[in-house]
Amino acid sequence: MSKFELKLPKMGESVAEATITSWLKEVGDPIELDDPIVEIATDKVDSEVPSEVEGVLAERLFDVDDVVKVGEVIAIIEVKGDQGQEQQSQKEEVKEVPKEIMDEIPTVEKVKKEQSRAKEAVSAISSRSDRFYSPLVRNIASTEGISMEELESVVGSGRDQRVTKNDILAYIENRNKQEETPVKPKEEAKNVSIPKPAISVGKGDEVIEMSRMGKLIAKHMIASKQISAHVQSFVEVDVTNIVRWRNRVKDEFLKREGEKITFTPIFMYAVTKALKDYPMMNISVDGDKVIKHNYVNLGMATALNDGNLIVPVIKGADQLNLIGMTKAVNELAEKARSGKLQPDDIQGGTYTVTNVGSFGSIAGTPIINQPEVGILALGTIRKVPAVIETPEGELIGIRHKMIITHSYDHRVVNGALGSLFAKKVCDYLEAWDVNADF
Repeated sequence: MSKFELKLPKMGESVAEATITSWLKEVGDPIELDDPIVEIATDKVDSEVPSEVEGVLAERLFDVDDVVKVGEVIAIIEVKGDQGQEQQSQKEEVKEVPKEIMDEIPTVEKVKKEQSRAKEAVSAISSRSDRFYSPLVRNIASTEGISMEELESVVGSGRDQRVTKNDILAYIENRNKQEETPVKPKEEAKNVSIPKPAISVGKGDEVIEMSRMGKLIAKHMIASKQISAHVQSFVEVDVTNIVRWRNRVKDEFLKREGEKITFTPIFMYAVTKALKDYPMMNISVDGDKVIKHNYVNLGMATALNDGNLIVPVIKGADQLNLIGMTKAVNELAEKARSGKLQPDDIQGGTYTVTNVGSFGSIAGTPIINQPEVGILALGTIRKVPAVIETPEGELIGIRHKMIITHSYDHRVVNGALGSLFAKKVCDYLEAWDVNADF
C-alpha cells in the first residue's frame, strides 16, 4: 500500500489559511473518492475538503480549531493499487534534488513542528469569543503584550470585522502615541458601559444557541451601523414593461439559453449601468481616503435555508450583458443554496443589492455591507391603480410598481448623489423596451 498526502486546497486568491472545525472521518475509516474528510472554516464561509483517492484514513495531522495554511498536508490516506503512483513518481524525482534543497522542502514532520511552534507563540493570547484572528495578528498582539480583552476592542477593517495586520499595527502605533502624550484628567474620556438588559427565561421557553454564521452577521451589522452614517432614499418604480417583457420572453429564454430568467438579473443589470453613470457610488472608504474602483463587483444578498444571509459577489458585473448577468445570478444563487460557495465567491464586492420583495416586503432599509458605501433594497412588485399619461390625456389604469430603497453612507455620499443614483436605476427600469429581444 502507498500513502497519499491530502492537502488543504486553494480557496481563493485572498484566502491563505483555514480553521479545522470538525473531522468527518476517524483514523481507520474507509474512504471513497470524493468523500468529505474534514470541515474547515475561513472568516467567510464553511466548507468541506473531499478525498482525491480511495483508501483508509491513516493519520490526521491537525486537531479541531487548528489553523492550517493553504497547501499544508492535513491527513495521510493509505491507498491501494496505482492511485499513489503519480505522487510516488514525484517523490522519486525529488530524490534527485540536491540535499541542500531537499532540506528546505517541508515534510510532514516539519509541518507538525511548525504547527507546534505556532501554538506556543500564541498560547499567551487565546480568544474566548467567536471572532477570528489570524496567527500573524495573534503573534503581534502577544509580542506587544495586548490582552484578549484589549484585542477584541480593536476595530477591524476586514470582512466580518476581521482584524488585519494593518489594523493591529495602527492600533499599536496609536496606543504608543497616547502613552507618550500625557492627558489632563479633565480631558480623559470616560468609558461608557451599556448595561445588558435583564432577560427572564420562563417555564417552557427554549434557549437557542446562535450559529457561528449568525454571530458573525450580528457583529458585522452592528459594526456597520457604528462605522457609517446611514441615510435612505426611496423611489417608486413602474416596472410594467419589465413584467410584460419577461412574460413574453421567459419560455424562449429558457429554451435558447438553458437558464430561467427572473426579475433579479434585470434589476442587477440596471444597477450596474447606474453605477457606471455614478462612479462615486462605487467606492470604499479607507480611513481618510476614498478608493474609487474601476470595476463593478456586485454583491447579491441571498437567503440560506437556515435563515441566515450571505452575499455572493458577481465579479466584473459591468462587463456582462443581460444573458451573462442571468447566468451569474443563477449560478451563485444555486451555489449558496447548496452550500457550495467558496471564500472567493463572497469577497471583493463594491456595491450590494438585496431583494426584500421576495419575502413580501413592500420596502426595506438595509444595512450597508462594509466597506462599501451603498446598498439597494428591492421591494415586492404590486399591481396598483396609477395615473397614466397618454397622448389623449391622463387615465387611471393598473400598473406593476415597486419601491426601491437606497441606503448610503452619508460620510461620503450626500443626499443629492444618493437620490440621483436611485432615480437613475428607476429610469433604466422604466425605460425598458417591452418589444426588445434578449
